[in-house]
Amino acid sequence: MDGIKITRSSRVARKTRETEIEIDLALDGEGKADIDTGVPFLDHMLTLFSVHGFFNVTIRGNGDTEVDDHHTVEDIGICFGQVIAETLGIKPG
Repeated sequence: MDGIKITRSSRVARKTRETEIEIDLALDGEGKADIDTGVPFLDHMLTLFSVHGFFNVTIRGNGDTEVDDHHTVEDIGICFGQVIAETLGIKPG
């Protein structure tokens, strides 16, 4: 397996009445984050998660933040779980 690099990556998108979310994830990364959710504190926390977890992630979120942040936060959580599951695929052992 010398010289062979396996890249575990995936993309998930979700659109509801309240939000539109897109996440691209590469688990075997360098900790690069490009995040814009419309919720500054969430952007900050997700960036730290990526940097300290050494994975690359791009997240775009557009939601009804003029009403409340919770739909955006909730749907990003749902999408993040989905993109991790898809990226890992079959998990032997």
